Amino acid sequence: MAARLRDVAERAGVSVKTASNVLNKHPHVKASTRARVEAAMAELHYRPNLSARSLKHGRAGFLALAVPAMDSPYFAELAARITEEAAALGFIVLLDVTGGDADAERVVLEGMRSHVIDGVIFSPLALSADEISRRADDLPMVLLGERPVPRGFDHIAVNSVAAARAATEHLVAQGRQRIAAVGRESTKGTASERLRGYRQALKATGLPYDTDLVISVPHFERADGHAAMQQLLDLPERPDAVFCFNDLMAIGALRACVEAGVTVPEEVAIVGFDDIAETRYSNPTVTTISPDLTGLARAALALLSRRIDGDRGDAEEVEVGWTLEARETTLGVPPRPGVRANG
Repeated sequence: MAARLRDVAERAGVSVKTASNVLNKHPHVKASTRARVEAAMAELHYRPNLSARSLKHGRAGFLALAVPAMDSPYFAELAARITEEAAALGFIVLLDVTGGDADAERVVLEGMRSHVIDGVIFSPLALSADEISRRADDLPMVLLGERPVPRGFDHIAVNSVAAARAATEHLVAQGRQRIAAVGRESTKGTASERLRGYRQALKATGLPYDTDLVISVPHFERADGHAAMQQLLDLPERPDAVFCFNDLMAIGALRACVEAGVTVPEEVAIVGFDDIAETRYSNPTVTTISPDLTGLARAALALLSRRIDGDRGDAEEVEVGWTLEARETTLGVPPRPGVRANG
């Protein structure tokens, strides 16, 4: 027979109420007591009854996460963090992949049924702020992404302008003078924010903005970064650094350099954005902007949970932290212990 919470409490030598407080992440529980209860849960293979807990709190127990893609490492890692944080709150996450299609995103915006799910975390790509503003459904929703959103909607995003500026200034600090950018787009959104940060850094450091060094791409995939880097390497005067607006394009750009016999970072330094796992294991490893995905997931779940519980306060705009992870594509490969730098 499956272990009950009462069995856990008896094994840990605490009350059922205390065991429940541990299960529900109550902050006012002694560390030693929490450890005993968690150990008892593990020993008894205790699994909480999510359905019963949801009924107790008047919830369906399900959240929807709607993202443009799951073959993107960034969204895959984000989904994993959100799923993990949701589980800690007793929610199961249902995934909806929109493909960045406007019709699919409209279904997310208006077609979710409140008796099936309790709330939605939504990363729109195709819909404009104006269209989002006309949403009639009152199901709790938190929007993600660095694109304009209408007033009255909870929104969580990374400051892409500041992060892109820092990435570009890092390249300048390495002595780079002809810094290219890959990923421009014509509409407002993530790429336009990163382009703005890139331009701010050039202006602040006294470097000119050269349109020949800003490459538009149809998508943000490895192949797009590869093609853009080939285009840059064909210029009469090559860039000595490239800021790619995401890591997949940086990986593609790195491959193009390898194929052309261009050394990284000696001849061309490369910076990406997102800190996907691939950047930490590529050769050389890729310098990148690392958004706080755990912080993003926690902020989204905390805000959505409050809305589900009836909070009708003003919409919140939450800015998620980030760090610049300087690695080998800008700093070079460090010498191995016992090997002299000059051979």
